[in-house]
Amino acid sequence: MSRYLPKPEESVVPDGAVRKRSIIAFSIFIALLVCGGLLFAKLYNEPQSADNVQPTLRQGLKANERLFSLFYSKHREAKTFTKQDAATKVRVNGDVGMDGTLDTAWRLKVARNPGDTLVLTMDDLKKLPKTEVIFDFKCVEGWSQVTWWGGVRFSDFLKAYNLVPQTGLKYVGMITPDKAYYVGNDMPSMLQPQTLLAYEMNGQPLPQNQGYPLRLIIPVKYGIKHLKRIGVMYFSNDKPKDYWAEQGYDYYAGL
Repeated sequence: MSRYLPKPEESVVPDGAVRKRSIIAFSIFIALLVCGGLLFAKLYNEPQSADNVQPTLRQGLKANERLFSLFYSKHREAKTFTKQDAATKVRVNGDVGMDGTLDTAWRLKVARNPGDTLVLTMDDLKKLPKTEVIFDFKCVEGWSQVTWWGGVRFSDFLKAYNLVPQTGLKYVGMITPDKAYYVGNDMPSMLQPQTLLAYEMNGQPLPQNQGYPLRLIIPVKYGIKHLKRIGVMYFSNDKPKDYWAEQGYDYYAGL
């Protein structure tokens, strides 16, 4: 004998209840939209500070920096590639500080302490062990490219020239010879083993537009931190001046 189960009764929501719920949902949406608009207007109209960004937004960027710093490890390396993967036509991610050409009088000036400056030639740097890195160079403009660089590992450079005590400071600042471009990077990122003082690209001396004769390659940062044509280097517990941070960008610029 077959069994027949009764059909469950369908619940019917009264039209009045549907209308009430729709009005409540729409009211909440409008309220959130208005609050969001007022908040945006408040931030947009907030007077900008000296670094061309609203103080509230800068505080948000600083909070992100503190958060990223908590999880940073110098043992976390950027993904590497083979030489066959590297681009032969390397894009240029900016030309600030690159006006004119340099002659053989170029020197790297390293301010170890106030009044104590170490002056080095390219030959001095090339005496040190050479290191290469092939990684995906990322630009804040939204593009990336696998590139091949060669030079002196920054940590090796510090050891060779008795600069290890300076690693107790928080930041490294770098400036182009014409002082038009300048960056500041946190010391842990600079000590990451892939960070180079690079003098070669694709196995050849750096082209003029890529930072000849010496540039920074720091794979854990966006391209705005890879200063081309290093003229001066110094160490500090205070954040060094940073060109793009002064234009409103994130100072940390980490990946």
